[in-house]
Amino acid sequence: MIKSVFIASTEPNSGKSIISIGLVNMLLGKAQKIGFYKPIIGQKPVDKKENHIDTILTYFDLKMAYEDTYAFTWEESMRQMETEQQGEMIGTIIKKFKNLEEKYDFTVVEGTDYLGEGVAFEFEINVQIAKNLQAPVIIVLSGEAKTNTQIIDAALSAVRNFEAREIQVLALVINRVAVESIDEIRDQLAKQLPHQVLTSFIPEDIGLQSPTMQEICEKLNGRLLFGQENLSKPVDHFVTGAMQVPNFLNYLKENVLIVTPGDRGDIIISALQANLSNSYPKVAGIVLTAGCLPEEPIMRLIKGLPTVLPIIAVETGTFQTSNILGAIRSKITAQNTKKIQLAIDVFKKYVNVAELDKQIVTFKPSGITPRMFQYQLTEWAKKKKKRIVLPEGNDERILKAAARLINEQIVDITVLGKSEEILALIKKLNITLDLTKIKIVDPAQSEDFERYVNQLYELRKNKNVTLEMAHDLVSDCSYFGTMMVYNGDADGMVSGAVHTTQHTIRPALQIIKTKPDTTLVSSIFFMCLPDRVSVFGDCAVNPNPTAEQLAEIAISSADSSKRFGIDPKIAMLSYSSGESGVGEEVDKVRQATNLVRINRPDLKVEGPIQYDAAVDPVIGKSKMPGSAVAGQASVFIFPDLNTGNNTYKAIQRETGALAIGPILQGLKKPVNDLSRGCTVDDIFNTVIITAIQSQEVYQPQPVLA
Repeated sequence: MIKSVFIASTEPNSGKSIISIGLVNMLLGKAQKIGFYKPIIGQKPVDKKENHIDTILTYFDLKMAYEDTYAFTWEESMRQMETEQQGEMIGTIIKKFKNLEEKYDFTVVEGTDYLGEGVAFEFEINVQIAKNLQAPVIIVLSGEAKTNTQIIDAALSAVRNFEAREIQVLALVINRVAVESIDEIRDQLAKQLPHQVLTSFIPEDIGLQSPTMQEICEKLNGRLLFGQENLSKPVDHFVTGAMQVPNFLNYLKENVLIVTPGDRGDIIISALQANLSNSYPKVAGIVLTAGCLPEEPIMRLIKGLPTVLPIIAVETGTFQTSNILGAIRSKITAQNTKKIQLAIDVFKKYVNVAELDKQIVTFKPSGITPRMFQYQLTEWAKKKKKRIVLPEGNDERILKAAARLINEQIVDITVLGKSEEILALIKKLNITLDLTKIKIVDPAQSEDFERYVNQLYELRKNKNVTLEMAHDLVSDCSYFGTMMVYNGDADGMVSGAVHTTQHTIRPALQIIKTKPDTTLVSSIFFMCLPDRVSVFGDCAVNPNPTAEQLAEIAISSADSSKRFGIDPKIAMLSYSSGESGVGEEVDKVRQATNLVRINRPDLKVEGPIQYDAAVDPVIGKSKMPGSAVAGQASVFIFPDLNTGNNTYKAIQRETGALAIGPILQGLKKPVNDLSRGCTVDDIFNTVIITAIQSQEVYQPQPVLA
């Protein structure tokens, strides 16, 4: 069973609050702890809670802190967009959601209200949130003032837009639809929608749409003169009292609101009398316009009545007041329990609750988004805090990333370099960094320096390394950092922002060395594409691997992807798919694929296969029918470094994808390389991955004296 559902609309006033209330009520019959989450609310009310959140929490007595129920106001989210901090915004939304997921058996998530400008833009935000929360969607549309064709087109467009982003649609609810139109719309949608999408229709219900006199008073900014006890009365219609009384009485309907100037005593008295008469419908209330109050005798008459209608005075004129009334949309409030119960009854009556429950139980999320991936990485790293050494302490990007890592309490950091230079740079760049939580080590001045020199000499003397040479090598930041990892004084190292790949990897190969079951060090990149995370290997280390090496790279990459929550489906890439291609290079890939199948029969692997057949389901089915990998690959193994390096950079630049790596695999302890063009985010992510790698390493080697 899944633990969340996202309720989304594509327009304002869709009636999604009915679905939220009905769904929470349904789930409370199946689970003890239900959470409610609205990632982006409208404007934050002053001194009170957002109405719909308050209604859900109060009526169902959900034991939630109000602050946990939302992440941003719409205004705050727009500021994040304008400052290009959308990624951080999504990250915060995920973090708050994950906290709820841990506390509650099920969380109902509700999308935005479409009260601002830019419907398409707002729809995209909702799609991104649903995708990143890995929540299936219930789409709610309004059929109000739409033709059948317009309703059908809107429904198909909404479902297809979500499914195009690989977001499963559980149900489609069309609200406020004319009863006589339901059969035709249902038949047309049944022919064009996926069969698993549950479709429901809710007819117009005047009881749900009608505002109360309390809402009317608030929206008009009116002053209540009489009838406090009857403010819960619903208003189904309104009529302007500007004609003679006999004609006016003909326009009265059940639950009508009368709008009239305050000096029309005749209209006021006749309305009150009609409300008492069994011959006329009941009146909801009276609005007195133009800042004009009835004369004293009439006021005295009203005060003496046993039951008084709500009578409200406003400053606006009759015409303007009528326009405001026509635009009022009723809201379900915590105080209006009758309307909440009506919403629950409507949900039960028109939504196939049993089938929806079945859909929820059988749904399984697939794939992982880049932001969810990054969130998971951070949480994994925090669970078992590790110590990471950063040798290039004089680089401002390193220091900024270190500050962020420490501020978020993800890892402990040691930076290498001269203390006075690093502190001066921190001050110059105005970096917010708690200096009590970072360790700065100057290799030449370290108390461990001579011990590391002697160890390195013992390790490398059979390779013609003298004690003097060892002294010079340990003076180098990369060698000193590697010795820290070797000795267990640090759990992992990240370098390469300033130095070359070889400068980072060579000391690791010489000192830390490869795992017992691995013959070579290889690399992967986590390619964070807009809607998924893929693994690319090897794009940084091995120029022209043999078939045996290619198979080992594939197996290591599959194991790495598993470690980081990605289901490995391996595509062994080549310029040909299947058995059609010939040539030395395609034969190498074919042989490597067979070796993977022999050595690791538990892995799903396909090769040789072209990139388009590996990622596109239609092309994959056409070129390699029946393949468990074609069209859905998650791990891509390139035949050589030239192809891999160029491909990852092309995808990164052309799509804006985040490339995390290179991540080295095969070493006994983790050392990872950075690109010299790396950003602060690159360093941040690589350190986190290094920390996770260090949570599962081989036992420390004996330390040489």
